[in-house]
Amino acid sequence: MPQFRISEAARLLGVSDDTVRRWADAGRLSLTTGGGVAHVDGAELARLAQQMAPEPDDRLGRTSARNQLTGLVTKVTTDTVMAQVEMQCGPYRVVSLMSAEAVRDLGLEPGSLAVASVKATTVVVTVP
Repeated sequence: MPQFRISEAARLLGVSDDTVRRWADAGRLSLTTGGGVAHVDGAELARLAQQMAPEPDDRLGRTSARNQLTGLVTKVTTDTVMAQVEMQCGPYRVVSLMSAEAVRDLGLEPGSLAVASVKATTVVVTVP
């Protein structure tokens, strides 16, 4: 069964080590100690991550796509036909290539709120 140190769990949840410890003290998360080091069970960490996931923002429309990342547009580079749109979605940088016409139609510019919908037939999973 995978186990994660407090610092690893905190990084994966996007919170501080102290927050993970407070959650453990409050009973929101349980810790096990082995060899003097506290660990969080991987399955419990996954459950908490799902609970913490934000609800989709209905202001941005509804879609069947489930792999959506809400974020801010940070950079738009266009030429006469194509455009590259960069977004910061939490800790993730997402880059999309689209037509320059689509960028104009959507009004995308740095600071715009947008949702990146990822639809792919192949998803590569790597184990560190």
